Amino acid sequence: MSDSDTPREFGFETRAVHAGAAPDPHTGARTTPIFQSVGFVFDDVDHAQSLFNLQDFGFIYGRITNPTVSVLEERVANLEGGRGAVACASGHAAQQLALYPLMESGDEIVASRYLYGGSITQFTHTFRRFGWQVTFVDPADEAAVRAAITDRTKCLFVESLANPGGIIVDVERMADIAHEHGIPLVVDNTLATPWLHRPFDYGADIVVHSLTKFMGGHGNSLGGVIVESGKFDWFASGRFPSMTEPTPSYHGLRFAETFGDFGYTMKVRADALRDLGPALSPQNAFYILTGIETLPIRMERHVANAQAVAEHLEQHPAVAWVSYAGLPSSPYAELAAKYFPKGPGAVFTFGVRGGYDAGVQLVENVQIFSHLANIGDTRSLIIHPASTTHNQLTDEQKIAAGAGPDVVRLSVGLETASDLIHDLDQALGNG
Repeated sequence: MSDSDTPREFGFETRAVHAGAAPDPHTGARTTPIFQSVGFVFDDVDHAQSLFNLQDFGFIYGRITNPTVSVLEERVANLEGGRGAVACASGHAAQQLALYPLMESGDEIVASRYLYGGSITQFTHTFRRFGWQVTFVDPADEAAVRAAITDRTKCLFVESLANPGGIIVDVERMADIAHEHGIPLVVDNTLATPWLHRPFDYGADIVVHSLTKFMGGHGNSLGGVIVESGKFDWFASGRFPSMTEPTPSYHGLRFAETFGDFGYTMKVRADALRDLGPALSPQNAFYILTGIETLPIRMERHVANAQAVAEHLEQHPAVAWVSYAGLPSSPYAELAAKYFPKGPGAVFTFGVRGGYDAGVQLVENVQIFSHLANIGDTRSLIIHPASTTHNQLTDEQKIAAGAGPDVVRLSVGLETASDLIHDLDQALGNG
């Protein structure tokens, strides 16, 4: 076989621009159009019936499928190295949809205690109303992780790069533990993006993203996505009847049997998204697709700026500590070298001398940094988690989640690094 006959492995940058997309066959439009339509016309009754019975693939209704959204799903699955993906309205919706096919009332989740504050609230309070119980553990304590898993545990859930503290989880070890117990590892890869880290390469089974953050990257659109590796054996443990047993609403169809290595994706779409309904709008899908085209370039600048800012703050007299895995002093430096050779993201925390009041004063005095509850924007963002994103938690939960009273979180953007440093200096009273 000649080189010209060998399928080419396209680079990440090429796939970020082209994966899942092609010129529109009817108009020749090169940019993926916004298909702003709720319904899609069937060829005939047989065609409609085959779509509704999942015997054929196509577009039925905007809550379940949409051509613009489909391009986004294919692109993210490609970049993550996954088998299939389902996009939805937000990162929180992605977490709910990801867990829905796994869980029954009375089932359990073992989750990292290092999660975004809103996720901790969702897991602790909202999921409890579904009858789902959650145990939070330190993922660095392997004995504690194993001890928390019971016969009712249906997954292990972690963030690859934890928000807000930039804590790195040993994904490969977590995957090993999950698989020892016959359950999937679910990884929130929002802060990393597949440009910096791909959890499937280390044994993860399901990846979720808040596309609102770095993937979209411009602070203009909400979105979430669930991606499956296609490698988890749903039959092996007997723990997942919704995947392996007949589904009444589809005439006894067994998702894992019928669809094989993308059975979970089909279950999320045809069951969870259909009935829970958090559909992604085609316009937001369009914005996120446009953002992904520049993801590699943006992440390089995000990481370079974050490194410069973290190094400066580590030496600042008004700063007690900096939690950024790109610093040699970080306890996560070794894991960063393994999992994040391109850099450990652009979101990190630091402690301000003077505690809660000093943190509040800082966020109120910055001029370039924007004080708001988001991350992953082109603009640099700052927030005091204890008074905002983690405010619903107890003091003990705040500290455990890395959001104590002195903590300030930065999401470092694409501005000139020296301008960002100057802004922090003046706000800290040294500029």
